[in-house]
Amino acid sequence: MYDLLKGLRVVEGSAFVAAPTCGLYLAQMGAEVIRFDNIGGGPDFRRWPLAENGSSLYWEGLNKGKKSIAIDLAAPAGREIAQRLAAAPGPDAGLFVTNFPVDGFLSYEALKKRREDLICVRVMGWADGSQGMDYTINSALGLPLMTGPADDPRPVNHVLAAWDLLTGAYCAFSLVSALLARMRTGEGREIRAPLSDIGAATMANLGFTAETLLAGHQRPRMGNDIFGAFGRDFTTRDGQTLMLLAITPKQWSKALEVLGLAADVAGLEAELGVSFAADEGLRFTHRARLYPLFEQAFAQRTAADLGPAFDAGGVTWGAYQPLEAALEDPRLYKGNPLFEEIRHPSGLSYPAPGAMATLRPDARGPVQAAPKLGAHTDEVLAEVLGMSASEIGDLHDAGVVAGADGR
Repeated sequence: MYDLLKGLRVVEGSAFVAAPTCGLYLAQMGAEVIRFDNIGGGPDFRRWPLAENGSSLYWEGLNKGKKSIAIDLAAPAGREIAQRLAAAPGPDAGLFVTNFPVDGFLSYEALKKRREDLICVRVMGWADGSQGMDYTINSALGLPLMTGPADDPRPVNHVLAAWDLLTGAYCAFSLVSALLARMRTGEGREIRAPLSDIGAATMANLGFTAETLLAGHQRPRMGNDIFGAFGRDFTTRDGQTLMLLAITPKQWSKALEVLGLAADVAGLEAELGVSFAADEGLRFTHRARLYPLFEQAFAQRTAADLGPAFDAGGVTWGAYQPLEAALEDPRLYKGNPLFEEIRHPSGLSYPAPGAMATLRPDARGPVQAAPKLGAHTDEVLAEVLGMSASEIGDLHDAGVVAGADGR
């Protein structure tokens, strides 16, 4: 946790990954993020992975450092509370993150009537308002047909919700940008961030779309080969799988030196009339001739021999390892100051990350756990909306709001 955004109040009405990720990043930079959910939890409150007691580890991870208020969003009084929260007064408030539909009680038009300079960041599936999620957007972009073994035509979905995560980060950036503009002009705005547009733009930014337009077809599958460069997995004598990547001339020459392949590769260069050191694309083009040389060299050496030699030579490589092993890796988890063991609302204690960037010279604050659902209901109603104790009690009695005990 850092305090760069200390004093900002962001209200979040969301579910799933993208919008909660936006709120998480803002909270980790010091903003007060108030998430409202239905009493009993929204559609992501019990989402897998689950702890043995049924608590969602997913929900605990994406809502660290936020405040929680539970509202009956089907009731008119509950919807009014959500609107009032989103448009609450204050120079550092009026910031709303959501993935609710563009129409309805949380539409920008409805909220703007309550606060003219409101900034609303709205995550969407498709830009036309139709429903879409990470995996369906990904399938539409063609990536599952580029992923996987070259000899298997079946689409391959990756397990990382990449478009959700990119969208969440882009939304946090967009919100802060809009806030800076509001400080200069006094104007609010709605920011619509469809996963489809994030995905389409990213594919274009990386050259995928231009490549396909010019070639007349999308990139073929190529297994674990790194497109346009020399990189692939290789197996050592002791059965370990290592990833080797050689992009720069230095990486390439050092890899050849460690593997004892300089003479063999020089002979291949002479035969083909090329210089692999000068052009990484040539290494990719002629990978079918290079791979057997590398496979043989790896098969003659153990991972214990290659690892230190690669490191000493500045070779870019990595061992394939399961997450269980990664958890013991000091470069990733064990001993990493990014992580802190905390107690979560599930009652479990396990390491959780704070802000992913290290902001020097700022000191890291302690990692804040996710709240229990409804833990801050009374506090938020009193401090943000200025409700009296009797008004709050009436809302509890009517079942419009609930605390951490569900009542």
